[in-house]
Amino acid sequence: MDSEYRIILNVGGVRHETYKHTLKKIPATRLSRLTTSLANYDPVLNEYFFDRHPGVFAQILNYYRTGKLHYPLDVCGPLFEEELKYWGLDSNECEPCCWMTLSGTRDTQDVLKTLDELDIEVDQTEGPELYKRFGWEDDFHNDSLSPWQKLKPRIWRLFDEPSSSRCAQIIASISVFFLITAIIVFCLKTHPGMRIAEITAFGNISRNHRSVHHSHSFHPSAPLSSKIQLAGIGVDKDNSRPHPTFMYIETICNIWFTIEIVVRFMSCPSRWEYLRAPVNIIDIVATLTFYIDLLSSMFGATADLEFFSIIRIMRLFKLTHHNSGLKILMHTFRASAKELMLLVFFLVLGVVVFASLVYYAERVESNEDNQFQSIPIGLWWAIVTMTTIGYGDITPHTYLGRLIGSICALAGVLTIALPVPVIVSNFAMFYSHTQARSKMPKKRRGVLSLDQVAQHVKHPPRVSNGPRRNMENTPLVEKNHRNSTAISNATNSPPHTLI
Repeated sequence: MDSEYRIILNVGGVRHETYKHTLKKIPATRLSRLTTSLANYDPVLNEYFFDRHPGVFAQILNYYRTGKLHYPLDVCGPLFEEELKYWGLDSNECEPCCWMTLSGTRDTQDVLKTLDELDIEVDQTEGPELYKRFGWEDDFHNDSLSPWQKLKPRIWRLFDEPSSSRCAQIIASISVFFLITAIIVFCLKTHPGMRIAEITAFGNISRNHRSVHHSHSFHPSAPLSSKIQLAGIGVDKDNSRPHPTFMYIETICNIWFTIEIVVRFMSCPSRWEYLRAPVNIIDIVATLTFYIDLLSSMFGATADLEFFSIIRIMRLFKLTHHNSGLKILMHTFRASAKELMLLVFFLVLGVVVFASLVYYAERVESNEDNQFQSIPIGLWWAIVTMTTIGYGDITPHTYLGRLIGSICALAGVLTIALPVPVIVSNFAMFYSHTQARSKMPKKRRGVLSLDQVAQHVKHPPRVSNGPRRNMENTPLVEKNHRNSTAISNATNSPPHTLI
């Protein structure tokens, strides 16, 4: 009779029946160590009860029977891995047909973890959680916060979290306004119609001109001689300077940027972390270059120093602080670094190969209009052709050169088209998860752990003999506590080991 070798497992209310030797196939697991002395065993029903997910256990029991672990499609990945961990199994033993689905759930967990690190959402923490970021949690609990400790987190939120309050939105709007104004001024002051050309005098004044001019200064009524050769006056358009109005506007904008940098630096939770942020470094360096340019213009420096002011255009990266989409785009390129490096590698390889081929192909036949005088010139033609830009400034004229050019264009299209879908899918994945997180409720109902439930049962809340309370607001744990206390007092069973 095989009834002696059969075992009944009740998992979440669903009864499963199998043989004992089936559970011994995978040693060092929870099911392989079942004995009747465990608290999970019910001698009346002759079964083992586990309060676990019944759907996942069906696949786990099938793993014991067939030796193949499959992933259930109606269960989330973290739940599946948590159930496997409880039963003492490894999720890496999953079959190849289900491995891609399981790895997709792991990628989702990595994306969500990355979004937490990006700090895209507004942190609505208050009280001890907020002051814990500044290291003042003990002072908050002891109610010994100084006025500066109370004011510093508010200032930091005003300038660092634009969506935290209405005042923070106004400050963010002012910052964006000055930022866009500074960028527009930086671009417009290079327009020839908005620059002032320097007036220069050329030629030499003759001696007679100087003597007559000297005498005319003493006798203003005397007419000037017609023999005087005046010095030529011309306009040097190549050496011009921007209109002074632009300097005034830039000064106002950079005063705001300076105030913003100082306030954010003084109110940030960690000054070292503030100085390590790339956006803050760009903002500080761009503001310093303005003041250096302002001082150099006062002391008559040359226009060559204006080249260093190009770093001010990097202030556009400050918009990532106000727009989560730009922050996701920047992280997409960071997450797709391998694909981008692969793209650059194939482009460099193709550029060098096709530049060398077209150089020698144009020299095989007689070609009077040969524009490929060297391989470096061919490198420019190859990179323009492979990126499908095609300026047309350099073109092959021989049949062999045109054939190589056609192959170069096709190779460039294929090289660029292969990594692009990976980058697009990464951006879509990050953006979709960000949108989903923004629609989720900020506060959820908490669930007590087993230790908290046991502590609640051991120390129940006192019920006064006063008027009857409203039972709608009474927690269900208190009712369950009474039932469990009554059951524990009624049964005097010996202690068991719970697995």
